[in-house]
Amino acid sequence: MQEETKAAKYTAKDSVFTDLFQNKKYLLQLYQALHPEDRDAKEDILSDITINNVLVDGQYNDLGFMVRGKLMILTEAQSTWTMNIIVRSLLYLAQSLQDYLDERGEDLYGSRKVKLPETELYVIYTGERVNRPEEISLKEEFFEDNKKSAIEVKVKMLYGTVNPDKTKGEDIVGQYVLFTKVYNEQVRQHGRTTKAVAETIRICKDRDILKEYLATREKEVITMIMSLYDQDRIMKIHVESEKRIAAEKAAQKAEKKAEKKAREEREASIRRMLRDGTIPAEKIASYVGVSLEEVRQVEAGMLQEV
Repeated sequence: MQEETKAAKYTAKDSVFTDLFQNKKYLLQLYQALHPEDRDAKEDILSDITINNVLVDGQYNDLGFMVRGKLMILTEAQSTWTMNIIVRSLLYLAQSLQDYLDERGEDLYGSRKVKLPETELYVIYTGERVNRPEEISLKEEFFEDNKKSAIEVKVKMLYGTVNPDKTKGEDIVGQYVLFTKVYNEQVRQHGRTTKAVAETIRICKDRDILKEYLATREKEVITMIMSLYDQDRIMKIHVESEKRIAAEKAAQKAEKKAEKKAREEREASIRRMLRDGTIPAEKIASYVGVSLEEVRQVEAGMLQEV
């Protein structure tokens, strides 16, 4: 019962995305879906595979890999539509190109022109959207006079099967998108629980959605998704702790500031009464609510100023 009520991570689909394409078999299927014309592609042409969880908002992963000299960047976007995915793709591309040049010892400051790979940028969008552009452009979306912009990035959007072949069923992209939709439906029914994850796996296997992957990685997928929740919970506890510490420091700072202001106001009152010259020090201490010693200290300071 305790296992059934344990909550799943909000970015569960991201973890499957990452784990799925770490396997060259499925990564090759991804490449073949994007480039069906390359019929001779084999697993050994895939190189420099880098999968990074870019925690901008904790909702998407980036996949970068090389195929026949091409650098292919694929991002899983969060399910809420945002044009900021173009900017994120640009930043990840810049990071990937820097890594590419460093690994090959290319000198950006030398006279010889460096070699850059042909680059393709993709985003798998798993949310709902009426208007589905095939491509989104940085110039068109972020700059009013886009003709004069020195920066341009174009990202191809993927919403499901890229190259449908009815004899083979959904390609790996389409299967992944279907997996996310089944998972979302099960979460709506069962919450973010182990049951929702288990039902997602069962339904997907029955419908031949990532069937082989889920059949061989079922336990790992469940453990992966549920353990990521624990990491989220730990992070939330850490964030709350940091907020509490920050609030305590702010309160202490405010308290010290208030004390300083009150002290300055008391000293100003003491000075005014001392300048009057007709009020005894004992009376001043009583009026202001301080010790006689404090009045004497202010008086001594005034004498030094003279």
